[in-house]
Amino acid sequence: MLSRCLPRIVIALSLAGIALGLWVHAPQSSIAGTVLERDREFDAGSNVAVAALNSVQIDNVATLGRVWGLLKYHHPKVTAGELHWDYELFRVLPVIVAATDRVAAQAALLAWIDRLGEIGAPERPAPLPADVHFTAGVAWLDDEGALGRALSRRLRMIHAARRPQTQQFYVSLAPGVDNPVFEHELDYRSFPPRDAGYALLALFRFWNIIQYWFPYRDLIGENWHEVLREFVPRFAAAADRDAYQRALISLIARVHDTHANLSTSYVMRPPRGEGQLPAWFRFVDHHAVVVRTLPPAEASARALQRGDVLLAIDGQPIDTLISMWRPYYAASNEPTRLRDMASTLGRGPEGPVMLSVRRDGATLVLPAVRMSASERQRTPSPRRELSGPAFRRLSERVAYLALSRAKAAEVPKYVEDAAGTHGWILDLRSYPADFPVLFRLGARLVDKPTQFVRFTMGDLSNPGLFFFGFDKPLLKPEAPRYRGKIIVLVDEVTVSRAEYFAMAFRAAPGAIVMGSTTAAADGNVSPIPLPGGLASRISGIGVFYPDKRPTQRVGIVPDIVVQPTIGGLRDGRDEVLEAAIREIVGRDVATEDVRKLIPVGQ
Repeated sequence: MLSRCLPRIVIALSLAGIALGLWVHAPQSSIAGTVLERDREFDAGSNVAVAALNSVQIDNVATLGRVWGLLKYHHPKVTAGELHWDYELFRVLPVIVAATDRVAAQAALLAWIDRLGEIGAPERPAPLPADVHFTAGVAWLDDEGALGRALSRRLRMIHAARRPQTQQFYVSLAPGVDNPVFEHELDYRSFPPRDAGYALLALFRFWNIIQYWFPYRDLIGENWHEVLREFVPRFAAAADRDAYQRALISLIARVHDTHANLSTSYVMRPPRGEGQLPAWFRFVDHHAVVVRTLPPAEASARALQRGDVLLAIDGQPIDTLISMWRPYYAASNEPTRLRDMASTLGRGPEGPVMLSVRRDGATLVLPAVRMSASERQRTPSPRRELSGPAFRRLSERVAYLALSRAKAAEVPKYVEDAAGTHGWILDLRSYPADFPVLFRLGARLVDKPTQFVRFTMGDLSNPGLFFFGFDKPLLKPEAPRYRGKIIVLVDEVTVSRAEYFAMAFRAAPGAIVMGSTTAAADGNVSPIPLPGGLASRISGIGVFYPDKRPTQRVGIVPDIVVQPTIGGLRDGRDEVLEAAIREIVGRDVATEDVRKLIPVGQ
């Protein structure tokens, strides 16, 4: 955890794009003495049993989910922590499921809201912040066709009566950073199997967190309300824990946020199995290419070889498999989704398997044996960046720095050692380990105070609204300054903090970003506890360029696009690094001479 005595902006920058270290379930000390400790009615189960839902029931339950979420973040008794809101759901849910038509469900919802008590008139209305990015998204409250006139009017009244808030019980904003913290969301580690109430609670909790606290809700790309209705029967009918987890994974993937996975259940994504093919893969132009094989089979002509294009596994085409698996892989863009699929592509039952590959223009059928996953891990996947020391001079004209191993304390030495070179390659095809490097190095790349980012954050007084917030961070010049050309390398491995670094270094005069589009997910990570001891997370604040151009789902778009080729991977070349070197030493330099500058074995 970071010290709260640091200046507000420093905390914000040091956290941008990284997890806060928050627990995925509420610590016991945080619920002691609260309504979560006092109300124990449904500790043993929700007592909600749901058979197959008809269309009317699906509509009614989806409406309940939206109303429950609105009240959770707007009704004064809920925001003050006077009601165990999960258990209130279990009290009303059976009535809504039993309703025979929409009118009966609307009447039940009105009666439930009446039982919560009067909301009272606020002393003053909640003011809207300046520089709003997008508004609360509550137009659905005016839909009298779906809600009925009385319920619509009551909900609009509750929303209009929202108070200025400095805190809420079920959500708070991280000090100095303002990404949402869901401290009082219990994870119910041992809820009974086939408990439809707890399954629907998971759906409603996650759906409403996205609706009110996700800074990129406007970029989801589909009707989020229709997604809720789509998933109601799936969660209600989840027959076991596996089906429940698959439903959650599919729901989370619809947010299209690389940060937002079911982080406790990666093994639930297809393909399933304890074995792995004896190779590492990478997608190049949508082809699954072998980038490293494992000994001793690698010496055999009948085994996979580097540069092979995998066409089928046991007769199933890779394209077909990818289409089947895609809904279970959460990602901000397709290159990142394929990046994650590459790591699990060879997974399946241990034992023999038949592979179809393309090699040198010919199609081959090869026998292979899936090994244990732990055995494959002994040969790690190839690094995108150079191995060895973080900094090196590749020649008198070219300096190089691998940001994953760079240390803030060493930055002055890096700059001194890079002095006199024509260009410096900053490799972000990895995850930077030492955050202060960004400012210590960035300060030596600029000649004047330079803004490189803006943030949006949510508002406790206006749930669902996001605005451009606190002061904008700057790179402030420090001596000695590096005066050569800056080349920043990125690809789909560049995610979150690495993307933030790329934004900062791109602000240097004349800097060039080279490679391919990044993972497109930036912003402090906010964990979300879910029933069953599960956990997800989201990007919790919005990250934008100074002119408000987005990065989420867009990524860091290179100035010069350079992507690896199948032939380059077969030959063990780093074509992106070669292009960066050529940009510094001259584009007319022969490829053989460029490759001589890259250390042997890379």
